[in-house]
Amino acid sequence: MQKQDIACALSRYRVQTQSQGQVFRAVFFDMDGVLFDSMPAHSRSWCETALHYGLEMTPEDAYRYEGQTGKHTIDLLYRSRYGRPATEAEAEAVYAHKTDLFVRYNSGAVISGAPEVVERLRSLKRLLVTGSSQRSLLEKIEPDFPGVFTAERMITGRDVRRGKPDPEPYLMAIQRAEVASSEAMVVENAPQGVRSASAAGCFTIAVNTGPLPDEALWCEGAHLVLPSMASLLEAIPLLLENPSPPTP
Repeated sequence: MQKQDIACALSRYRVQTQSQGQVFRAVFFDMDGVLFDSMPAHSRSWCETALHYGLEMTPEDAYRYEGQTGKHTIDLLYRSRYGRPATEAEAEAVYAHKTDLFVRYNSGAVISGAPEVVERLRSLKRLLVTGSSQRSLLEKIEPDFPGVFTAERMITGRDVRRGKPDPEPYLMAIQRAEVASSEAMVVENAPQGVRSASAAGCFTIAVNTGPLPDEALWCEGAHLVLPSMASLLEAIPLLLENPSPPTP
């Protein structure tokens, strides 16, 4: 994507939100596929768990469902197979099985370029907004991003009643950061997360680190779609500028 495209995306957003003259004061990061290269392990563990319990799930489904709470995903699988949501006991058993597999398969690797992006945006209020409750990953946040995402700067699947794609997680982040929605940018990688952030009114950047086509992110309301965190790092100077509205 060219610099002109980024500037135009910002200008369109400012016009749409009637926020000309404002600058970004906060940035909200998703976790899986944005900070950590954990989605291959999530996809494999979800698919194997579904098979174990007689449910149906493809690797692509795992990426499309990404960002939802585990319970939401399990309910979708049960509705598809049995026409009803999972019981609490069923959901607990399925999620425990999936978690065990994920811990076994996850490499723990950080997404290339993520630490540099997080550091480059240090002038903004930085919050983590994830639908995950995966303890093994949440416990890696401090070692891999020291001093950035403290407890009060993290919103996880445990903190919300309605996870992504509902806007609640990002509305909660806006409130916690004490900014207007138009003063916050979001870094996401999944359709459900993009829909959530866009519905909350944030400038939504989708970094496509997975196998889904860019269109799957554009159609959920992304204001900007980039191919990597490295490309986002290059775009940051433009994103931190205060662009004028486009010339008619």
